[in-house]
Amino acid sequence: MKYKGMEKGRFLLRPNRFIAHIEIHGREEIVHVKNTGRCGELLRRGAVVYVQPSEEPKRRTKWDLICVEKGGRLINMDSQVPNVVVKEWIEAGNLFSDTESVQTEKTYGSSRLDLYVEHGGRRAFIEVKGVTLERSGAVLFPDAPSERAVKHIRELIRAVKEGYEAYVFFVIQMKDVRYFTPNRSMHPEFADVLLEAMQAGVRVIAYDCHVAPDVIEIADPVPVELEHPWIYEIADPLTKWFRENKRDLPWRRHISAYRVWVSEIMLQQTRVEAVKPFYERFLKELPTVEALAGAEEDRLLKLWEGLGYYNRVRNMQKAARQVMDEYGGEFPNTYEEIRSLAGIGDYTAGAISSIAYGIPKPAVDGNVLRVVSRIMASREDIMKASVRKNIQDMLERAIPVDSPSDFNQGLFELGATVCVPGGAPRCDLCPVSAWCRAKELGCQMELPIKKKAKERRIEKLTVLLFVDDGAVAIRKRPAKGLLAGMYEFPSLAGHLTMDEISAYSKKIGLAPIQIKPLQDAKHIFSHVEWHMKAYEIRVDELEKNCTLPLIFARPQEIQKEYPLPSAFEAYTEHIRSSVWRA
Repeated sequence: MKYKGMEKGRFLLRPNRFIAHIEIHGREEIVHVKNTGRCGELLRRGAVVYVQPSEEPKRRTKWDLICVEKGGRLINMDSQVPNVVVKEWIEAGNLFSDTESVQTEKTYGSSRLDLYVEHGGRRAFIEVKGVTLERSGAVLFPDAPSERAVKHIRELIRAVKEGYEAYVFFVIQMKDVRYFTPNRSMHPEFADVLLEAMQAGVRVIAYDCHVAPDVIEIADPVPVELEHPWIYEIADPLTKWFRENKRDLPWRRHISAYRVWVSEIMLQQTRVEAVKPFYERFLKELPTVEALAGAEEDRLLKLWEGLGYYNRVRNMQKAARQVMDEYGGEFPNTYEEIRSLAGIGDYTAGAISSIAYGIPKPAVDGNVLRVVSRIMASREDIMKASVRKNIQDMLERAIPVDSPSDFNQGLFELGATVCVPGGAPRCDLCPVSAWCRAKELGCQMELPIKKKAKERRIEKLTVLLFVDDGAVAIRKRPAKGLLAGMYEFPSLAGHLTMDEISAYSKKIGLAPIQIKPLQDAKHIFSHVEWHMKAYEIRVDELEKNCTLPLIFARPQEIQKEYPLPSAFEAYTEHIRSSVWRA
């Protein structure tokens, strides 16, 4: 839409909703205000404004107020123009590709709705709302309570139930804003009914506008956030805080997709400080995807020894071989391709995409779930896939396109160092505490809600340490199942007595010289617990007489060649300190 005869002026005062005093060419003129909203943040004394000669020659006021400058941004405040520009935009083939007719002010129920469109045999009502209230790049509606707006949205809900399409179209009468949200503090009923409408099938959309003193046109879609505007507000303070406070960690140096990938897999369910030496060792020996793809399984498992969850490194090797076969050895650089690799889920794909390639994808791990749950004061169970998915979708709407890496890592860092688990969060150091509902309500320590998993199955084992002249017997576990392909001390199901151990030893061709009980130990896996008893059994000619397929290894061999899982750590330490030292 174009205006004619525009003149520049300077705002002086507004004695009532309908008129303003404006200086034009050095003269104070009384000007008609076409927007009856409060507009207090726009119409400040001295503000640059643009006016149009009135199209009604008999009217006392000769000018209409059209635009105002605010902080370098030009805002159109003509409340009559949103319906016009949306109608023009739809008639130009936008919103619907098959528009047949557009009618203004169509009566439905007890309301006159702004636009009625017929397209492709379907019927749609559109309620148009002009938005001029802007705060730090966020735009809000309304700037005053509007019972009429609530009534019209309720009519749209009814229209959807009766088979119509329905839209609430917010025309942002300015450019370069961050997001739209209902002004809940001004009119909570409107915010509630707008959310109800969206959930009932009414489409809620917002577009900004190209605005010049004499032109306004619909431009680009603007994100709409009806429930959680804080997700847009925390981005700037969070990323700034991260840049100033991030820890110096090995995987944050010389960033590449491969290095990020290795660190993220290692960091799953393992403390940062514990991971550092494993990461350095792994990267030193397997510095590239090609090296990982070609590694021998025993060497690979040995490098992973102590981290647990050995299927993770096996899946890493599968993925590395995919990269070699399908991508010519170059790590893929799109979220979808990364997500398709073996063992890579939404979280890891989001972390690699955002940190290595600057792709605006969220990465939601336990730290992020805790931070977000506290900010929202949410009492939903974060163990539910639906809750995790909702948080992921929420963050994806708001992740800043210019700093996705710092945003995601800022959330990780916040959860690891400030909004910590198992202790009081350090709210005084939190850069986003101003938006935290849990802090406001004093319930930080109660969140997040994480319902207990199903009780683990308990398995009783008896571990046998056959030793002879500094060698100890080990064997390889089956290729499938728990700790597949790892090496272990031989073991038997159940808790056996010394007499039973003596009898078993003789049965497999060994004559025990001495049997010594060792301390009990326990190891916890995700779904099972091992409760272990153990015996050190000294024998003669271990390798010569045994009928079992065992390997008789010395300390340096085990240290270099044979990956022993941390489940046997207590007994590995016993062998190291008592048997080999002797």
